[in-house]
Amino acid sequence: MSWRPQYRSSKFRNVYGKVANREHCFDGIPITKNVHDNHFCAVNTRFLAIVTESAGGGSFLVIPLEQTGRIEPNYPKVCGHQGNVLDIKWNPFIDNIIASCSEDTSVRIWEIPEGGLKRNMTEALLELHGHSRRVGLVEWHPTTNNILFSAGYDYKVLIWNLDVGEPVKMIDCHTDVILCMSFNTDGSLLTTTCKDKKLRVIEPRSGRVLQEANCKNHRVNRVVFLGNMKRLLTTGVSRWNTRQIALWDQEDLSMPLIEEEIDGLSGLLFPFYDADTHMLYLAGKGDGNIRYYEISTEKPYLSYLMEFRSPAPQKGLGVMPKHGLDVSACEVFRFYKLVTLKGLIEPISMIVPRRSDSYQEDIYPMTPGTEPALTPDEWLGGINRDPVLMSLKEGYKKSSRMVFKAPIKEKKSVVVNGIDLLENVPPRTENELLRMFFRQQDEIRRLKEELAQKDIRIRQLQLELKNLRNSPKNC
Repeated sequence: MSWRPQYRSSKFRNVYGKVANREHCFDGIPITKNVHDNHFCAVNTRFLAIVTESAGGGSFLVIPLEQTGRIEPNYPKVCGHQGNVLDIKWNPFIDNIIASCSEDTSVRIWEIPEGGLKRNMTEALLELHGHSRRVGLVEWHPTTNNILFSAGYDYKVLIWNLDVGEPVKMIDCHTDVILCMSFNTDGSLLTTTCKDKKLRVIEPRSGRVLQEANCKNHRVNRVVFLGNMKRLLTTGVSRWNTRQIALWDQEDLSMPLIEEEIDGLSGLLFPFYDADTHMLYLAGKGDGNIRYYEISTEKPYLSYLMEFRSPAPQKGLGVMPKHGLDVSACEVFRFYKLVTLKGLIEPISMIVPRRSDSYQEDIYPMTPGTEPALTPDEWLGGINRDPVLMSLKEGYKKSSRMVFKAPIKEKKSVVVNGIDLLENVPPRTENELLRMFFRQQDEIRRLKEELAQKDIRIRQLQLELKNLRNSPKNC
């Protein structure tokens, strides 16, 4: 019997990447030069948000998607943070609400007005203080409205209930900086990678670690849940310092199912997974390539499809939600590539070539929509529910009618040794220290003037009293 190679049929084997024309790109953007390993970009069906380079404090741009072309240098920014902005994420259920985190240790919630910004925005809808060091990551819960996760350099993950504006849970199982967070489909499990070289699967409401892998041969950087397959995929570095990916069973992290070396480049590999098409995209930071694979539940698990090549290196990538894609063009994924050297944001569409103009149901199954499945109280009470699905055939242009209402917070105090820690927050950045110094100088000047006036008044009263004593008594 002669040996025959095994060919695997796939409807995605001819997927190709198409770069948007220059007039459909966003040009003239001062993209941040921060070396923090994040995307610095967030996209939804209405807005594109990009973290920018700024002198003093941190800022990011929010641009309506239809406003392509060159962006003016004085375009309004969101600039309320006192430190560099490290991560931004759009609310998946309310498309004008965005969360940001910063080196100033705060997480802030912003409401973008209809049509975008007309002037600089400095006042956040909600300011969340709970971390003692800078905050590097924020993630919205995938099925519950107003539940936000933040990971700080204090090695803690805080779970915020935005209905009350307070942290409701703290996950304190990490021994070093948290590099990445990812949820499974219904948000009942959280997986994290950490600088302590461990991969963890955590039950977020209790903070209990269900599975833990000590990755010595595969130093993990990024992790992503592979939908409902009960699989995790990590990107990292092998013992020979080559870029590597590994596939894991979420219920047994003792050994990876497979490990595959990618190349010898040094940039971080960002993984993106599309649960509808079971396609995995790998994009390298600092290079212009995007590789894509198809994932299956049976061996060999990972099937290489093709590679999109570009000479321009990418700093980060934003991803359009599924309901914002152009189904008439058979678009299955869309990246927004940050090209720092050119100050350019470049849309890249991943397209399945089809001759028919009709709706392709086989590549567009029901997908998570814009309606939350749970309220914060239901999720915190222990209920899990799959996302509310929608069809892209009729519902992909439908926008959510939900509105974010910021809670009215009472002034609280945390008094230690007679000092209110919430009222007297120590400065964390040089700019904040300078602002506090000048504010204190003004306060000292005001108090000195007030003291001088009171001294004059005391002398006047002393003279009046002396005159009264020396005056002859009335008969």
